Order: sequence, then structure tokens, then C-alpha cells
Amino acid sequence: ERGSHSKLPSSGSFSAEYRARASAVSMSGRSAGAPAAFSPYIIGGYMLCSATLLVVNKYTVHHLPAPSFILFAQLFGTALGVKSAFLLGFIEKLEPIELQTSKAFAPAALIFVATILLNMKSLEYANVETFMVFRFSTPLAISIADFAFLGRQLPSRRSWAALIGLCIGALGYATTDAAFEVKGYLFCLAWYLVFCLDQVYLKHICNTVKLPNWSKVYYSNFLAAIPLLFIGVGTAELEVLTTQVTPTGVMSLSLSVLLGAAMSYFAWAARSTVSATSFTIVGNMCKILTIVINVFLWDKHASATGIVCLLGCLGAAYFYQQAPLREDAAKYLPK
Repeated sequence: ERGSHSKLPSSGSFSAEYRARASAVSMSGRSAGAPAAFSPYIIGGYMLCSATLLVVNKYTVHHLPAPSFILFAQLFGTALGVKSAFLLGFIEKLEPIELQTSKAFAPAALIFVATILLNMKSLEYANVETFMVFRFSTPLAISIADFAFLGRQLPSRRSWAALIGLCIGALGYATTDAAFEVKGYLFCLAWYLVFCLDQVYLKHICNTVKLPNWSKVYYSNFLAAIPLLFIGVGTAELEVLTTQVTPTGVMSLSLSVLLGAAMSYFAWAARSTVSATSFTIVGNMCKILTIVINVFLWDKHASATGIVCLLGCLGAAYFYQQAPLREDAAKYLPK
């Protein structure tokens, strides 16, 4: 087993690796695009925001049944909030929307919207427990994409075992749920492929596009909001917004926008410091935190066996070791 693999999270090895990358970029005058050093606070902030946002979104949709509008509000509200903060002097530097940079972010925006739509379509045919099995198997595919496209080594034997353990734990949790179904394979497979593409392409942007973190947040949210505006107009949500808006719905929507902005910031910061596979595993752990929060807030509880399986997933994630960069990784970084 390769001793150079570092446990997730392990700030020392991450910092050393990315200090070397940042130094190399800085020597060529491109320090603004260099990756930031790993920080457990960034990962923790992302996990907290992500897990909390899922619960807040569920509450918001209950009081304001317009999911497309809610997502649009989060994306456009984040972009508007970032721009306002820059104009008020709270953000030091924010790049304006330019055609050349938009070309790099436009595919990410389209892939993101496709992921959301396929996610919704998959859940029409496969319940959350079934969908979770697909979600927890994505690091297996993304680890190979990390090797093929992003300059990482393949996982070590220990990491392969951890990735398989994640899948087994998720499958164990799902099969102990009475509502487990096996339907909608076509939509789940389509979501799987698009989701993996999304994770890999966003990491590619972090490696190659020289922008401050807030600018990445601004670009990605603004461009993704545009297609959602047209999608929302094509649904029956306009009637909902004129007849079913309540103060509780508005307050929960406002909270979801704030959490969405915070999550977007932490997500881009985290992507800049860890591999695409590691980031996906962190995202899976967020789903487990959401399930735990659901146990305390709603009536639908996981069984004792299901909880043990989830703890197994956490253990597998702990023992995963991020694959180091290959010797030829320089070609995947900005020239």
C-alpha cells in the first residue's frame, strides 16, 4: 500500500502538497489561482451548511411548494448577495461577468441544472433510500476520473476497501428500510453519469480558472440561475407564488438563501483543497448528517440496523486516504 496517501482529513499532507503547487504557480506570476491550503474549518463549514440546507429546503418546500423557484431564489439570491457585499466593501475583490470566463463556467451551470432535474426525475421512480445507494457509489467512479483527468494516483488498497465499504453500508441501510424499491434504473444511471461529470468538471475549474473564491461563487450561481428562471416559468409554480405565500414560507426561504450562499462559498473553497473523490465523500457524509437530523425532527426513523450501517459508512469514510498527485500532474494545472 502506498504510504504517501493521506487520511481524510489530514491537514499536514494536504498543506504540503498544495504549498508546493501554490509555490510553482506563484513563480509564474499566477498566485491568485493557486489552491488554498487545506483547512478542516472549510470542510466542517461545508458539511454543516449542506446538511442543514437539506433540512431547511424540506421545510421550505412544505410551506412554499415551488421547488424550482426556491432553487432559483437560492442561486440568484447568492449572486445578488455577493455582488452587493462587494459594492458595500465587504468583499475585497470580485471579477465582473466576462464572456471568456463565462465560457468556462457555462458548462458547469448546465451540468448542475441537469443534475438537479435528473435527481428530481429519479426520485419519481426510486425513493430516497434507493437513490442513496447510487449516491454512495459515485466515489468509485470519480476516483478513476481523478486518475484519468485530474492528475491523481489511483486509490490505495486501503482506500478501495473504504470506498467499497461506503457502498456496502449504504446498501445495508437502504435494504433495511421497508420502503426500499428498485425502479427507475435509467434515470438513476443518467443522474449517476451527469453527477460524476459535474464533480470532475468543477474540480477542473478549480485547477485551471484563476479566480478568487467569491468570484467562483458569483459566476457559478448567476449562470446556473438563468436556465432555472425559464424552467420555473414553464411550470405551475407561478400560481403557487400568487396564492400560497406565507410569512413562514418567506422566512424559511430567506434562511435557505443564506445557507445556500454559505454552502456555495465553502464548497468552492473545499474543492480547491481536496480531490474530487474526497469532496464527493464529504458530500456523502453530509447526507448521513441529514438523516441523523431527520431522526430528531420527523417521525420517519431509521431502524437500529440501519443506524449501524450508517455508522459503518462513517467509519469507511474515516479510513479513506486521498490519492496524491502524480508526477505528471503539472499538466492539469494552469500554465
